[in-house]
Amino acid sequence: MRIGLLIAAVFTALFLAINSIDIVEAPDNVASEETHKEISGIIKEGDTFFGIFKRYGLNALELLKLREASAEVHKLRKAQTGRPYRILVDDNNQIRSFIYWIDDESLLNITRTGAGFCAQKMPIEYEKRVQSLGGVIKDNLIASIGDDKEGLALAFQFSDIFAWDIDFTSDLREGDVFKVAVEGLYLDGEFKKYGNILSAEFINDGKVYRAYRFEHNGKADYYDADGKAFRKAFLKAPLNFRRVSSNFSMNRFHPVLKIYRPHHGLDYAAPAGTPVSAIGDGMVVFAGYKGGYGKLITIRHSNGYKTSYGHLSRIEKGIRNGSKVNQGDIIGYVGSTGIATGPHLHYEVRINNKPVNPLTVKLQQGKSISSKLMAEFKRLRSQMDSQLASIAPSAYASAVKQPPMIN
Repeated sequence: MRIGLLIAAVFTALFLAINSIDIVEAPDNVASEETHKEISGIIKEGDTFFGIFKRYGLNALELLKLREASAEVHKLRKAQTGRPYRILVDDNNQIRSFIYWIDDESLLNITRTGAGFCAQKMPIEYEKRVQSLGGVIKDNLIASIGDDKEGLALAFQFSDIFAWDIDFTSDLREGDVFKVAVEGLYLDGEFKKYGNILSAEFINDGKVYRAYRFEHNGKADYYDADGKAFRKAFLKAPLNFRRVSSNFSMNRFHPVLKIYRPHHGLDYAAPAGTPVSAIGDGMVVFAGYKGGYGKLITIRHSNGYKTSYGHLSRIEKGIRNGSKVNQGDIIGYVGSTGIATGPHLHYEVRINNKPVNPLTVKLQQGKSISSKLMAEFKRLRSQMDSQLASIAPSAYASAVKQPPMIN
């Protein structure tokens, strides 16, 4: 309910902002003395574009032409609840332009030209400011950053940066400290959402991790203070913010079978339907139902590594034997198929077919920043260190206009 109210409030604000956006029109088709009538609103539950056209006495044939014009840009079929729209019509009740807010990243802008309607997808131009946040972990990362829509997005982005080194299920400690310098995206002076994290610090069980977003040749990644990439061959865990309900063991008492036997993996307790990600690039060598594992996916990686994901409620579409997957791809969803007492993910790692504890596997380091870019990176690091040092944990610092970044 809370997230739903927030989403409604965000799109109400977007509706107010949409009226300040200039519409691209064909000057050779509109007389200077011509007046336009504006029709604007927010899509309500049960609304359709046909119903909106009928409500305002607009020609339904023109709606068909709008759909045809936008077919290759954005299919204008179902009207999404909460999205703003704006229609300009001339004195003859002909549509001159149509704007529909696709999402918080882009608009669909359709204008009338001499040859008919022309559609284009236009990015939203946000003002970027640096936002500073800091906090102390009391329960979990989401609760500490905020469980609203924007807090959730920021928590997942933060965890993704450190996902190769920290398992936010098992490694988190009460009293851990986080600091974030992140883009705040604004329209007409109003905050809309968070953008990219520019730098982040996490003190986990006394160990300090710092990450810096560095962009070169149009590609950006996160690096530590020495310029080494956080990205590694494997993620630390296949899903975020969940509890380990059963550890790796050579002699575990099985809760269903009531016998002692090896448990060659970790069990992550999570709600049914929670997305499960591949921890590394590889090829699917099994995807189907397998005895006590229930619905299972096994992926073969390089250097003799294999990972398995069991008790899934369902396997993602397109995941089958021989499929290639990339690190972070969603491959299935948490369930309780096979022999299971409740929804959880059974996760295994094997090296040369020998089971190993996923929590103790050493991950291969990613690429480092080249020597010719190191001076540039150090300037950025110094700038971001000053920003992080100014953040007081458990405090929300005032946003400031984003300074020029070193690219």
